[in-house]
Formats: sequence, structure tokens, C-alpha cells
Amino acid sequence: MLIYLGVGVAVGLVIGVIPGLGGTGAVAVLLPFVFVLEPSQAIAMIIGAVAVVHTSDVITSVVLGIPGSASASVFLLDGHTMAKEGNGGRALSASFISSMIGGLIGIVALTVVVPIAQPVVTAFGSPEIFALVVMGIFLTATLSKGNVVKGLLISVFGLALGMIGVSPVSAEYRFTFGSEYLTEGIGLVAAALGIFGVAEIIDLVAQKKSVAGEKIKLGSGWRQGITDALRYKSDVLRGSAVGVGVGILPGVGSTAGSWLAYGQAQAFASRRGDGRFGKGDPRGVIAPSAASNGIESGALIPTLLFGVPGAAPFALLLGILLIFGVQPGPTLITQDLDLVYFIVWSFAIASVVGAALAFFMARPLAKLSHVRFPILAAGLIPILFMSGFQEPLDLHVFYTMFLLGIIGWICKMTNIPRAPFLIAYVLAEPLERYYFLTVNVFTPSEWLTRPFVAVIALVLVGVVAMSVIRYVRTRNAESQAMQMSELSDLKAPPFMDLGVSLVGVVFFIAMLSLVGGFSDNGRVFPLVVGIMGLVLAVLSLVRDALRARSEGGLGRLDAAWRERLNVVGMSALWLLAFMALVFLFGMLIGSVIFALVFLLVVARLKVLPTLIYVGCLAAALYALVEFAMLVPPSGYLI
Repeated sequence: MLIYLGVGVAVGLVIGVIPGLGGTGAVAVLLPFVFVLEPSQAIAMIIGAVAVVHTSDVITSVVLGIPGSASASVFLLDGHTMAKEGNGGRALSASFISSMIGGLIGIVALTVVVPIAQPVVTAFGSPEIFALVVMGIFLTATLSKGNVVKGLLISVFGLALGMIGVSPVSAEYRFTFGSEYLTEGIGLVAAALGIFGVAEIIDLVAQKKSVAGEKIKLGSGWRQGITDALRYKSDVLRGSAVGVGVGILPGVGSTAGSWLAYGQAQAFASRRGDGRFGKGDPRGVIAPSAASNGIESGALIPTLLFGVPGAAPFALLLGILLIFGVQPGPTLITQDLDLVYFIVWSFAIASVVGAALAFFMARPLAKLSHVRFPILAAGLIPILFMSGFQEPLDLHVFYTMFLLGIIGWICKMTNIPRAPFLIAYVLAEPLERYYFLTVNVFTPSEWLTRPFVAVIALVLVGVVAMSVIRYVRTRNAESQAMQMSELSDLKAPPFMDLGVSLVGVVFFIAMLSLVGGFSDNGRVFPLVVGIMGLVLAVLSLVRDALRARSEGGLGRLDAAWRERLNVVGMSALWLLAFMALVFLFGMLIGSVIFALVFLLVVARLKVLPTLIYVGCLAAALYALVEFAMLVPPSGYLI
């Protein structure tokens, strides 16, 4: 188990440095191995990646001033300032130690919570679990980064895609259009890799440059950083507590937790009058570092105890547990308590190992940010698509990943959060199942008046009220986001937002037109989801129209946008060319031909490095097939 845990830690550290991929990308890259490993081995590997991704994404923030993820942007204030003063090593070591301690504190909290919560959780019935799932989806969309209305809209879109395939409440296929591929639904791996991985590949290739070009200077003070973490132990403890508290709440996420931890540390320092926040204060690195890993360990609580993932990586973990027939929630505590503590202490070990490895890997990991994106993409594209192929073993999954990649890129460019989509997609089946059980066993007056259901309803009403009040006060919908947005470097003109909303209206109208062909039980949930989606799409369309009116028109694409779209269009064509090569010649030969031409034409790499790169890629793919037992797609010609 320790070997697989170590593999997950190594992958999480590497992926965490690449801006945009983050924890979800790290888990998604490892997903194909789930199908060839034992359950404990696969879970250990995934936990290893999740536990350390926020340990390494601080490296580019501190050293280069470019955040590896949205949550790592808080380290630009003091961490990067320390690096510019020659104390980058001090900032990184303080961050690594604090991150490790924060993860351990979160695990201790989870260890204590499980036996305390056991009698409460085991008393839950289908109404309580249904209400929890609704709350998880709603809070993720409402409190996550980006546009709130469109966050809710893409959540409903995730629910719609999650209903493709066999209905969990009736013996029928839904939305398959006679396709054998769709009878099993859209695979979790394909959905995650498409909406996150392929979308980022398209955007990274579009930039055609490395993250940074300046010389790496980690500086000194590595021992001093360890001393700082021990000296400011109260900031570590408070940051960890903030992180665990935020992690328990689905949807709030790591970015909000990191900034909350930074704010409380700054507030306590101002009371003592000894703060230098924003000018290189190590506490500005210590508190959010402790919070970031505390959030990840805290997010295990709703994921394991209630089956409601606290963030997108945990939605993938939830999906993996379901693949192995493990149902998170009350039954997990009563039937698989050993698995719960296996996950808990795997996370603890990964936190310690990740912090230790980060000390030695900081410099080479930082150098990844100097590699031009097309060079990375030449290897990532074959690996991502081969990963997505493992679940359905059907080449049609390539189309799915490509389309979801385009959707993910559009979401990123128009400030639509993508995490709500993935969480809603994973929770679509349990949401429908528990809804069906609830309405068939209880009358509305019985299940709506149960104490826990009533409490959740009040929480949701409070969140909606806060959002409305904030909107009325600010008159700015985007300021409703509790986290920093994943805004792109280009602002989308109003007509793009209008186009997205209009596509949503058309999509849900088409969905509602198909619902009538299902059985009475099978049509209830699609009908509810379709109506909700249509209402949200129309609301989004109205808001976008008002925005266009306030800005004096639909706007236009400036030169920067036109250039980006041209290159993204070329990126999409390259992906289609890769798919065509695989369809014709199979994965190994198709990937070799693609990488060879792509590196020479797009990356403009010299012939010898290109040949070495392609040889290594071919060897890696061959090793995955021979030793990891992955199944490569076969071509029509070979």
C-alpha cells in the first residue's frame, strides 16, 4: 500500500506545479489505473495525490509569482515578496511544514469525529441523505468560484449528463439515442479528464509559451522556515482549524479557506502590532498553508460520512469508491469502518511524505514551469486520452472528451466554475435513487418535517438570502462568489455570455422534449432537472442581456481575443488530428506520429530532442500496456 501511496504523492506533487490542472488533474491522470489495481491499492494512490497537491502548488507562487492554482494566489502577497528578498527557501520550507501539520491536524479531527458522529449518521434515512446531496450540489454551485447563476446552471447540466444510460429507478435506457456506447453512461474518467484536463490542454497550448522565463532563485533560509513554523505554532493551529471547518462545508473550497486563514492571521498580528503582512511576513505563508491541507482532510468528513464530496477531487474519490461497490454514507461506518481509517491514515502518511519530498523536489518541480506548454502537451494528450479510454474501452469516448474539453474551455473563459459540474455529475445517480426512495416511503409532510431535513432547508434558504442581499448591495453578480474567480486573462464580451445562456435554453428544451418517452418513474427526475435547467438558463439569459445593455451593446472581439481563438482553433484541429491518427493506426503508432509532427511544427523543437522525446513517450505507453495492463485503442488499419 505504501508503494502505491508513494506513487500518488509523486504524481500529486508534479501535477500540482502545473497551473490549471491542480488536484482534480492529478486524480484524473491516475484514474485509469483504478481498473487494474486492488481497491486498497487504488484508494491509497488517489489519496496520496489529493493529500499533497496543495503542498506543491505553492512553489510557482512563491518562486515565480504565478499561482499554481487559485488557492495558491494568497502566497503572492508574502511568499513571493520573501522570494524577491532572497528568502524563497525560507517561505517554501515554512509552507511545507505548515501544510504537513495542517493535514495531520485535520486527520486527527476526522479520527475524533467518526466515533462521535457514528450514532447520528447511522440514524439517517433516505430523506436526510437526499437533503444532504441536494445541499452539497447547491452549496458547491453557490459558493464556488465564478458566476453563481451559471454555476447553478452547469450543476444542472452535470445532473443531466449523469442521467445518461440505465435509470437507477426503472429498467430503461435514457438519452442514449440508440448508441451502445451511451448505454453505460458517460464515464467518470472521461467527464473529469474532458472538463478539466483537455480544457486546460487547449488553453495551455493556446498560450504557446512557458509560465515564466526568469531564472529560478529559491534563495536561502530553509532552516529558518522550519523555525518559523514552530515559532508561530498558534498561527499553524488556527489556520488548520479554519481549514478543517471550511473543508467540512461542501463547495466553499480551498481558495476561500486559504484567504480566510490569511485574514485571521493578519487580524491577530495587528492586535499585537507586530505584523508585516504583504511585505514578507512568514505568517502570511504559514496560516494559508496549514489551512490548505486542513481543507483537504476536512473535506473527507462529508465525503465519507455522508457521501457528499466537499470538492472536485473528492467527487472523483467518491466515484472510485462506487466503482468498487463501496457506498459512502451511514453504511460505510457500520460495514467498512476499517476502510474509513485506512483512508484517514493514508492521508496522514501522505501529508508527511509529501512535505519531505517537497523539500528535495522544489527546485526541479519549479523548473517544470519553464517548459513551453506545447512540449508538455505532446505527452499529456496521448496519456489523457488513453486514460479516458480505459473505462468504456470504446473509441467514442474520444469524442466525449473532446466536446467536454471545449465546454470546459468555454466555461473557463466565461467565468463559469467547473467543479459544480463534476460534483453534480457524480451525485446524479444517488440523488435520483434517494429521491425515489424518499417519495415512495414517506409522504411530503413526513419527510419535509424531519428535523435534519428542516435544518438543511434553513441553511439553503439562508445561503440564498445572503446571495440576494449581497447582489442588491453591490449590483454586481460576479462579486457574489465566495472565492477568487478562475477568470482567464481575457474578459469575455457580453455576446459570449449570451451565447452560453442561449445554448443552455436550447439544450434543456431539447431535454424536456425527450422526457415524454420514458416510463412514469423514469421521467420524474429528468423532468425536474430539465425544468430547473430551463429556468436557470432563461434567468442567465436575462441577466446577460441586462449586462449587455448596461455596457452599451453586445461587445466585440478585440485583437487579443481573435488571436486566442485562432490558436485555440488550431489546438482543436490538432486534437482532432490526434484522434484520427489513433482511429487509423492505434494508440501507440498514432501517438508517435502525432507527437513527432506536433513537436516539430508547433513546439518547434529540434530534430534530435524530438526523436528522444518521442522515443520516451513510446516507451512510456508501451510500459503502461505491458506492466500496468492498460488497454490501448486499436486502429482500423492496424
